[in-house]
Amino acid sequence: MPRKYVAVCGASDANASQLESAREVGRLLAESGVVLINGGLGGVSDAASEGATQAGGMVVGILPGTDRAGANAHLSISLPTGMGQARNVLIVTAAESVIAIGEGWGTLSEIAVARRLGRPVVALDSWSVEGLESVDTPGEAVRRALE
Repeated sequence: MPRKYVAVCGASDANASQLESAREVGRLLAESGVVLINGGLGGVSDAASEGATQAGGMVVGILPGTDRAGANAHLSISLPTGMGQARNVLIVTAAESVIAIGEGWGTLSEIAVARRLGRPVVALDSWSVEGLESVDTPGEAVRRALE
């Protein structure tokens, strides 16, 4: 059976609760055999990567720069793009569904692009946008993303 790919998008300046949620989401995705895709840097990306890696999962970081400088230490694969914020399109295009944590502007752009592409997006302590499904727990976010 082919693996699922889920993007975890979120604020680089996330609060402690959002970071803990991201770690738990990463762990649960890894335990489900999912390939986690993210922006590969800090904040939510780092926390989700850490949770997934500690659970033996695969994490792909799609980086904004032309090299791997600044990539978080928990990535299985790091892909420099040289695209800056435009790499957000690659992150959500590569995924079958998206979990958004926190309210960074980059996160909002990823939500918008994902929805334009028809990808399901689940919000966990994130933007309140009409038509965006919000959940209260990491477990619920992962369950919805895998439906």
